[in-house]
Amino acid sequence: MSLFFFRLNPPREDFAQTMTPAEEQAMAAHQAYWQQLLADGRVVVYGPVADPEGVWGLGVLRAADRAEVLALAENDPSVTAGVNTFDVFEIMGS
Repeated sequence: MSLFFFRLNPPREDFAQTMTPAEEQAMAAHQAYWQQLLADGRVVVYGPVADPEGVWGLGVLRAADRAEVLALAENDPSVTAGVNTFDVFEIMGS
């Protein structure tokens, strides 16, 4: 198993402060999805990052390969709703 860094990219810098009701619903489903991944032991840590240029999401996942993480990321409810995009990178030497 390797570790992977997941970055959830919001649609705009002030997203955390200006979410529409539909975006709030997608983010509530996103939160529940990641809580389940954590409970299942697939996620080491996750949460919002207080970047001065705009809040974004961080996750560290344990997986066999990048394809597994990409599949999880593509099924994130905030991604399937078209609200957010993401980046995935392997943590070298993990």
